This record gives sequence, C-alpha cells and structure tokens, in this order.
Amino acid sequence: MTETLPTVLVVAVALIDVDGRVLIAKRPEGKKLAGLWEFPGGKVEPGERPEAALIRELQEELGVTVSESCLAPFVFASHAYDSFHLLMPLYLCRRWDGVVTAREHDGLAWVKPDKLSDYPMPPADEPLVAWLRDLL
Repeated sequence: MTETLPTVLVVAVALIDVDGRVLIAKRPEGKKLAGLWEFPGGKVEPGERPEAALIRELQEELGVTVSESCLAPFVFASHAYDSFHLLMPLYLCRRWDGVVTAREHDGLAWVKPDKLSDYPMPPADEPLVAWLRDLL
C-alpha cells in the first residue's frame, strides 16, 4: 500500500516575450530547492482560484500586472515529493503591464525554449520544458 501524501496546488506561468523567450526565476537561498530555476508562480490559497493566485503571485514576485484574459492554461505537472504531492498547472502569458523585476528571486533569465534544459530545475518543472520547446 502506498502512503497518502497531501496534495499541494501551485500555479506557474511561462511568460513569453516578443522574441519567444521564456522567463525563469532562480529560487533564493533559504528556500527549499534554492539555486534551482523555476517558472514563476506560487501556492493557491484556500478558496482562491488558480488564475487569481497567479495574478497575485506575479504582482508580488515580479512586480507585473496580468489580466486573467491573458492567461492561457497550457499543461500541468504532477509530481510526488517526499512529504507532499505537487499539482502544478502551467499557464502561458504573452502580455503583461510593468517591468519584470526580481523581487523574491536570486535572479531572472529570459531563455529560448531550446536552452531551458541548460538550467537546473526542480523535478516538477523539468517535464514542462519539453512541452514549451515543442510549442514555441
């Protein structure tokens, strides 16, 4: 019998610029998986819709404003970590207001899809790279 793990819902986004590059963010020191590159986003709070959570997280983490109509559901990751199971929908977004700024990360990088695999990522983010590479 397999152990039952709590499921954590996290939303993420692939911000795509006019040159077809995708934004990834480096996890800061002191956080789990520090130093790895991830797609921006965060936990969905109880009672919060995934799109609302993503809009909130993008404002907090990157200082940009995104309209819900600019968020397109794309694919999701489902990954078992040691103490929880992560369910992470990935949205695509090509339009936002403001200048992308690292407010909570140790760095940001705009990366061509075929170069995303050059950046070490958390296990849940890794499978999403192939989907983006195929799309873009």
